[in-house]
Amino acid sequence: MVDNKLLQKLSQNLLEILEDDEYCDITIEVGDDPYVKIFRAHMVILNYRSPYLRRILSTNKKKNDGTLIQIKLPNILPETFQIILRYIYGGTLPLEKYDTLDIIKILIAASKLSLQDLVDHLQSFLTKNKTNWMELNFNLIYQTSFENDSFLELQKYCTDLISKDPDKILKSLDFSTIPEKLLVLLIQSDNIQMSEVQIWDHVLKWGFAQNPELPSDPTSFSKNDFNSLKNTLQQCIPFVRFYNLTSKEFSDKVLPYKKVLPKELYMDLLKTFLNLHPDSKPTGKSKPRVNKNINFTKQKESLYEEVDSAQKMKLEYESEEEFYYESEIFPSYGYGSKEMKLEYEWPVETNRRMKSLDESPVETDIKMKSEYESAETNRRMESLYELAAETNIKMKSEYESAEIDRRTKSLDELPVETRPEYESRSYRYVSKETKSKQEKFKNIWQYIREHQ
Repeated sequence: MVDNKLLQKLSQNLLEILEDDEYCDITIEVGDDPYVKIFRAHMVILNYRSPYLRRILSTNKKKNDGTLIQIKLPNILPETFQIILRYIYGGTLPLEKYDTLDIIKILIAASKLSLQDLVDHLQSFLTKNKTNWMELNFNLIYQTSFENDSFLELQKYCTDLISKDPDKILKSLDFSTIPEKLLVLLIQSDNIQMSEVQIWDHVLKWGFAQNPELPSDPTSFSKNDFNSLKNTLQQCIPFVRFYNLTSKEFSDKVLPYKKVLPKELYMDLLKTFLNLHPDSKPTGKSKPRVNKNINFTKQKESLYEEVDSAQKMKLEYESEEEFYYESEIFPSYGYGSKEMKLEYEWPVETNRRMKSLDESPVETDIKMKSEYESAETNRRMESLYELAAETNIKMKSEYESAEIDRRTKSLDELPVETRPEYESRSYRYVSKETKSKQEKFKNIWQYIREHQ
């Protein structure tokens, strides 16, 4: 690994060579009259550090009489070239000590000298550390980046910013210098966070900036004035969404400039807005701008695609009448009251119902589990009761059987002469053999009594 101290020492030595005129063999005239400065340098270093200077030096052969070669760079400022020349020799450039505007000038000069490594480094530094400044000076950054094909990183930065925050750029621009192409890119964006009447005001402002001789009041316009403004705005007008205006905004802001609009567009606008309430907008005539402040879920972003019939809409509402109603709560707006309810109320209702659907299975599972456990408990209890009853019967039967056997055994063991007396007192606990003898004895005794 190379020690940074060694590189620093090498850089320092090369800068010392730059400051020493003893071995210089070339002079460079930088700037244009009256701001011109002469720099001395070394051909070998310039030749290997800058492809652009190498091409120039290849056409200027070194003279044998000791005369220094001379080249001119009229399109670079002397103070900017001095910074770059120190970079060519020393390989370092402390950007923190320079203003952002100076860095832009260094970037442009580095591109002219084909110092692509420096160009990439400067672009990276700007996009990472100077974004606030570039937003405030977007017009300069935009024009600079698209004037040179090597500024790809700056071009990407500009394109992304136009796509994400066109309104921020539109508010910060100097309308006297903004190119038409940039204005068209901004006003055709769906993401611009401005009302359509504000966009139209900015377009007019830009048109007036390109024609400073025009009167500020359109009622004072001549035919030539209208034609001048019309020619200036002809690329912008197709991207202004006039049908997103209210009837009042059209009357106050657009009608005074009716001669600037194409005739067919003006007649259709007049026909559309003529029968509307002053605060109403046409329905379905123009694509609305996207409002980033409304936080729709990803599922609701496909709202208009999913809802292609009244039947689908009806599934989200309790009745068709509830969905199609128009009341004071939802006055005509944007697409009209029906669309207003669709755009703002349905996603809320849908989220509520979806949440309810998500929770219902959980509640149902709990309820079903509870009912199942209750039924299972009852079934087991009933089984236990039946088992207990069977056990009691069995135990009672076994007890009685055992008791009879015990008493019978005891009776059989008594002396014969004692047994009749005992049997008379314990007739309920005699054996079958004894009982049979008793019946036989009884029958004999009965026969004797009857025949006495």
